[in-house]
Amino acid sequence: MPKLKTNRGAAKRFKRTASGIKCNASHRRHILTKKSTKRKRQLRSPQRIHKSDVRMALRMIPYC
Repeated sequence: MPKLKTNRGAAKRFKRTASGIKCNASHRRHILTKKSTKRKRQLRSPQRIHKSDVRMALRMIPYC
């Protein structure tokens, strides 16, 4: 079997952990003035991807 190619876009966005796959939250790049401080603070912490998307993400990052 040949080696599998890692999807480079996914490798930059997802990190594998023991309990799942984490990623950064969206909506944190610009237009921050109208967002509440609480919302911006919660967007700082890493999110876990939904369990229905884990299989797809693991296919894209087979060796990470």
